[in-house]
Amino acid sequence: MKKIAERIKQVKETISAACAKVGRDPAKVKLVIVTKSASIEDIEKVIRLGYTELGESRVQQLKKVSTQIADFIDSDKNKSKLPEKINWNMIGHLQRNKVRQVLPTISLIHSVDTLRLAEEINTAAAKLNLKPKILLQINTSNEPQKYGVPVGAAIHLAEQIETLPNLTLKGLMAMAPLTRNKDAVRACFIRARELFVEMQGERVTGTQFQELSMGMSSDYEIAVEEGSTIVRIGSAIFAS
Repeated sequence: MKKIAERIKQVKETISAACAKVGRDPAKVKLVIVTKSASIEDIEKVIRLGYTELGESRVQQLKKVSTQIADFIDSDKNKSKLPEKINWNMIGHLQRNKVRQVLPTISLIHSVDTLRLAEEINTAAAKLNLKPKILLQINTSNEPQKYGVPVGAAIHLAEQIETLPNLTLKGLMAMAPLTRNKDAVRACFIRARELFVEMQGERVTGTQFQELSMGMSSDYEIAVEEGSTIVRIGSAIFAS
């Protein structure tokens, strides 16, 4: 527990330092702890420390871990010391045929990048009487192997998603390339922020459009400097 607590403390200190550098309030940056490389015991430690925003990138793992954690919370003798609810974030690519499996569990889907996927979520949500929150994933690095809508098509897609009644478009998500070139990383985050601000300014979206999910363990400091409101951190907390 102590090692994980120290690592989370270090992450939060880095976020605070990045915010101070650019005049931001660190309270405006949400930490999503990515559990895909963690043992169930380590995830339980995170929850005991009071963290409720967790992220998974694979549907089967999300279903498995969320069920285990729900059982852990229900059965804990010191239940009053545990959070009542965990907010699960789907941060990985979501296939249309798996949408119904995740909707009852997730609080935010970070990875919507096509109209067909948005429509599938909208249809499934109506049947389940849900209104899920989603982010539009954009590909600011122009890497062909990466998911995400091209920057030039993002506004049009957002306009189409806004017409779907059973979704709430909360913002954008972007991933920088895996490189040690900090300028290349920063350029991707700057482009995402510029698009985010443009979409807010042109009122393409509603007032709920407030989230910019950028930054993972290798680059979250730069992401925060460039305006990220959600960082997705796994290995910096759970690495052995």
